[in-house]
Amino acid sequence: MDDLSVFSGNANRPLAATICQHLRIPLGDADVFQFSNENIFVKINQNVRGHDVFIIQPFSTPVNRSIMELLIMIDAFKRASVARITAVIPYYAYGRTDKKDQPRVPITARLIADCITVAGAQRVLTMDMHAGQIQGFFNIPVDELTAQIIQARYFGEKELEPFTVVATDEGFAKKARMLADRLNAPLAIVEKRRLGNNGLTEAMGIIGNVAGHNALIVDDEVDTGGSLMQAVRVVHEHNARDIYCCVTHGVFSGNALTRLKDSPIKELVVTDSIPLAEHKRLPHMTTLSVAELFAGAISRIHDGRSVSELFR
Repeated sequence: MDDLSVFSGNANRPLAATICQHLRIPLGDADVFQFSNENIFVKINQNVRGHDVFIIQPFSTPVNRSIMELLIMIDAFKRASVARITAVIPYYAYGRTDKKDQPRVPITARLIADCITVAGAQRVLTMDMHAGQIQGFFNIPVDELTAQIIQARYFGEKELEPFTVVATDEGFAKKARMLADRLNAPLAIVEKRRLGNNGLTEAMGIIGNVAGHNALIVDDEVDTGGSLMQAVRVVHEHNARDIYCCVTHGVFSGNALTRLKDSPIKELVVTDSIPLAEHKRLPHMTTLSVAELFAGAISRIHDGRSVSELFR
């Protein structure tokens, strides 16, 4: 792997370092910082000519700065004559603006995809996008990993029988079905509707049976916690036993932590796709690492092997 190089912006350097440990290579040396006028500067401190470069940068807070860091890093590596640039984006922000569902609104997820491509990335590696069609916004190859592999392993070892996997809404039902199949468990779906653009939702009921079962509520991310807490309320009202929740991306904006702290959730499982500050860690929260999964994907992409091998 002499020609394989992995670099990181400032969004999640601990994850990048752990990925490099699994790959048994050092994390690349680059300066990425912001001047006092808020302009971002990047300098690569080693020779990367002809290298296969992977840049690890989730779009986590501050989101817009994280995006600009990635774009500027891609441009810097393109001008350093690397062989290929793969943007590794564990969390793809703006995923909810994936369609024009109101008059005079943007499709920002497509705009970000265009920016990444124009900057010079030749491939994208990501995980659990909010909407599957975002892959089609790119004119370059996109590999989308899923945290369900490690989630299924974790909850399979807990032996929670009997339990039911619960999708937070109809839109996530297909992905929730995949996790339910991995765990050989039934599926229930919370019916809900979104109220305006302020993140509020209203749960209408549940399709399926959770009475007397342990409930495992799954979603791709928890932002303000509104959707998740609506699902928790409905499941609780339908006489579920213990309530577990697992999400890939723990954004935790607004008063999400207060909501979750005072909820009947027995355990909340997230991944380290987004760095989690110490003050955001709750006593009943468990963090699973996706580093080994990304390391496996990077190794396979570099060697020209199938990434889908990881899902078997």
